Amino acid sequence: MTFSPVRRWLLGSAAVLLLGIGALVAFVSSRLPSDDEVAARISEAFAQRFGVGLKVGGAHWALLPTPVLVLSDIATDQPRPVTLRRVTVQLQLSQLLHRVIAVDALEIESLVLPRESVRAFRGKGPKPQEGGDLVALPAPWTLAPVPLERLRWRDVVWIDRRDIALAYDGEIAFDAQWRPRQARVERAGVTPLARLRLDREAGQDRWRTRIDVGGGTWNGVSRFETLPGGALRLSAELDPHQIDIEGLVQAFGRRTSVAGKVSGHSTLMAEAGKAQDLGALMRSLHTRTTFSVQPATLTKLDIAKAVTTAGISRGGTTPLDELTGTLDTQGTEDGIVMRYTNLKARSGVLTASGNLRLLNRQMSGEIAVDLVDGVVGVPLKIGGSVAEPEVSMTGGALAGAAVGSAVLPGVGTAIGARVGQQVEKLFGGDKKKPVPAKSAPKSKP
Repeated sequence: MTFSPVRRWLLGSAAVLLLGIGALVAFVSSRLPSDDEVAARISEAFAQRFGVGLKVGGAHWALLPTPVLVLSDIATDQPRPVTLRRVTVQLQLSQLLHRVIAVDALEIESLVLPRESVRAFRGKGPKPQEGGDLVALPAPWTLAPVPLERLRWRDVVWIDRRDIALAYDGEIAFDAQWRPRQARVERAGVTPLARLRLDREAGQDRWRTRIDVGGGTWNGVSRFETLPGGALRLSAELDPHQIDIEGLVQAFGRRTSVAGKVSGHSTLMAEAGKAQDLGALMRSLHTRTTFSVQPATLTKLDIAKAVTTAGISRGGTTPLDELTGTLDTQGTEDGIVMRYTNLKARSGVLTASGNLRLLNRQMSGEIAVDLVDGVVGVPLKIGGSVAEPEVSMTGGALAGAAVGSAVLPGVGTAIGARVGQQVEKLFGGDKKKPVPAKSAPKSKP
């Protein structure tokens, strides 16, 4: 339940926009150059701006009937290059004649953004102290109040640190000051639909936010503010409703250890100083979601087995009537840290509670299985990975010779047996065992 896919889209869009507008500036600053000269000037301007070489396989431009610039087969000079099959820039001729840059549409086709390659451009983009423009234009050229009317992209692929490639389609219609009037972003080729839509509210810095994912919705309001001193703040209040967890994570190439439909409430907050770029704003993103899953299933953990055997349990399932808690996420240089707190699971008359931390697919945490509303607690620890989680007794609990003495020292194994029976009932293990067949009586000699 994170918004890392939105973060990746924003980073990718920023890179695309810089590339397209940079190409445009090279074009309008020239005097009727040939296609080859346009490609050479764009490569040179890009290298001077970012310190990274750029190969432009093909370039074509025309002034009439509509000014257009088309670049194809673009690649950065990096060990794992950023590649772009085609970018088309359509300009407004009337504005161009007055040395004003106004782009009707910027269209992107098949852009591939490896994370490690995009990181090379961090901090090299335009900053607010440069006047707020995306590019530094040569005099006497200026940007129109709405420099770009519409940005469209198809098959923009983000490749993350784990080499998972995710493709996105979408479009943005802009108002002045680069404010989206409407926006749509969706995972390409995913069923059920995974899509984000934004609609600006009456010219304010508020957007109606609608997310369709996992067969459910995640709707609310997003806000963008400029704080005193020029700092930026992005915030949102969203309500996930009946989202299938497995469908949600599978839409973004991930796996989960919990199945069920989640509902709840989410808040998002990100801030960046005036000297920071959009990437810095998104890296600061913090989310908090209070959630409820009814019913729920732990798809890769058998808690009953861990309690009854007092050993390490891997695999299996744990059915629950309800799972609730709070999820906090925070971006770091090492990835997104996910902290689950106030976790409570209920099944029948028994409950479990605990906390969990997840970073780079590795899990660590503790839970306690409670009998009779918390009178007795069986302490367990969670470890392993999301793909192969494991649960086991804590060191303190294993100090006892049996489950009974570990839970209530000195009482004996009889209590332990009763604990095991109740836990099996809680987690679906209370199945009638077949009665052993009676052996036939021996015949008398």
